[in-house]
Amino acid sequence: MTTTTQAAVVESPGAPFTLQDVELDSPRQGEILVRMQAAGICHTDLTVAAGLIPFPLPGVLGHEGAGIVEEVGPGVTKVKPGDHVVLTFTSCGDCPSCRVGHPAYCTTWIPTNLIGGKRADGSSPISQNGKQLGGRFFGQSSFARHSIADQRSVVKVPDDLPFELLAPLACSVQTGTGAVWNTLRPEPGTSIAVIGTGAVGLAAIMGAALTPVSEIIAVGRNPAQLELAAKLGATHTVDTTQGDLATALREITGGAGVDHVVEAVGNPDVLRAGIEALAPRGSVAVVGAPPYGVEVSIDVHRLLPGRRILGVCEGDSDPDRLIALLARLIRAGRLSMEPLIKEYPFADIQAAAEDFRAGRNIKTILRFESESQA
Repeated sequence: MTTTTQAAVVESPGAPFTLQDVELDSPRQGEILVRMQAAGICHTDLTVAAGLIPFPLPGVLGHEGAGIVEEVGPGVTKVKPGDHVVLTFTSCGDCPSCRVGHPAYCTTWIPTNLIGGKRADGSSPISQNGKQLGGRFFGQSSFARHSIADQRSVVKVPDDLPFELLAPLACSVQTGTGAVWNTLRPEPGTSIAVIGTGAVGLAAIMGAALTPVSEIIAVGRNPAQLELAAKLGATHTVDTTQGDLATALREITGGAGVDHVVEAVGNPDVLRAGIEALAPRGSVAVVGAPPYGVEVSIDVHRLLPGRRILGVCEGDSDPDRLIALLARLIRAGRLSMEPLIKEYPFADIQAAAEDFRAGRNIKTILRFESESQA
């Protein structure tokens, strides 16, 4: 039995999001039907919609979902109808990375999350007038009033937390906090610089503020976002329009250099400045994703004193553990999501995407619950 729902379809590379009726399969083995309540817009959604990352179009994107379970397929044991859930990335569960608790580095990550658009058997859970559409984006395709989600994409969360605060945990917040907690793991008294004051960077700053570091340096070019970073825990701010970044970071640390850097903008020049500002044995977590083929040249001798460059995907998160923790921190008032968020009705997704692309808000959240269901 199929479910008819409304989704934001991207017809072709560069085309706008348009609301259209689509059909969803009934949940199959290991799948879950979720009625969406909120979904975040992320740069990856816009990059794919623009055609800069290959994904089968027409298709449905969205990978920061939150909603309520309506139906579960065979073999699903982790949730039941009525449960509140966050929808995040999927993974195979069987490869070496998955088996040791690092599903963000699953050997199937690229095809199953980013470019495949289909189940393993080649089918899509989303169709329109008998024609299959690209679906299962990050195991979910949550830019729709209903989503067929992979069981490994779904994390149960408390039912007393607002969905608009939960949706960003699916990608941007777990990426930023996880880069600090799981990858860099700063020791007490060390320093950390976060380059970029968007949702991922601000999440990294909030994550760093929950560790015993001595200095948290927010780096950006938007004065309002730098001011917000200070309120969220940054001890210093650096405006990159005002001088050389590497020099500024060394000055703040008394010439020693920073112990840790989170690079969250995907700019090769900024990344290189972060590397140049590292203290001996310092580490850079590379989170920002520039277009494919972008390279960074560095003097190899800069690395010999133990400096490390670490690529990070989804904060090296085990979502069942990290998202559940982040939800508890929100409930305890230790993670402030409200200052990052601007809400839009789902019907206004194209305007919301344009505002986000233009940098008018930090974390754009689409809301479904107050609108009639298709």
